[in-house]
Amino acid sequence: MSARRRTSSRAFLIASLCLAIAAPFPAVAQNVINNKEERPDPWVINGCTIGPKAKCPGADLRHADLKNADLGGADLTGANLARADLRGANLRGSRLDGANLGGAQLQIAFMQGVKATNASFVGANFDHARIAGGDFSGSDFTVADLEMVQAKRAQFVGAKFVNTDMQEAKFYEANLKGAVMDGAKIRFAIFQDAWMPDCKGCPVHWQSDKPVWELYPEAPAPQHDESDEKAAQ
Repeated sequence: MSARRRTSSRAFLIASLCLAIAAPFPAVAQNVINNKEERPDPWVINGCTIGPKAKCPGADLRHADLKNADLGGADLTGANLARADLRGANLRGSRLDGANLGGAQLQIAFMQGVKATNASFVGANFDHARIAGGDFSGSDFTVADLEMVQAKRAQFVGAKFVNTDMQEAKFYEANLKGAVMDGAKIRFAIFQDAWMPDCKGCPVHWQSDKPVWELYPEAPAPQHDESDEKAAQ
């Protein structure tokens, strides 16, 4: 093949490719993906109606699929939520005192202001959960995953963190009085202005001379019921 013919062939191939790229693709119908699962109405699990301000003390919700459920302000005192799937759930202001959440999935859950004293979170996954202002005094976080958790001003008086993953967690101004950290992973965790008197294994070098709510009286003090603390002892 002559040099002129080879050049012409290459030019023809390049022109064909350019036209193919420039040509509009045929319209293809695309299915809309909706990740919101259908839930029954009313949504009832073992006698507990799932919804805001639900009244379900002592409910049996073991292994329940509660992803993205709205349980804001719910009363789940003493409920059994072992291995429940609560990823992305709204639990703001709910009551979980004495509840069992062993092995529960709480990734990216919203738990600001929750009251969960003397509860079991053994092996629970709080990855990226928001628990600021919550009261977890006397609760057990043994082998739980608290990585990247947001826990500003949360109460952990007398709480137990044994072999807990707390890496990159944010414990700004948290109350860890009398807590136990034994074998906890705290790499890159932040405990700025946390209060840690009588805490075993806590990184006390982060602690101020006084609780931040005494240093700055204009800032509201975190709420903690002394009766819960006595019950935990």
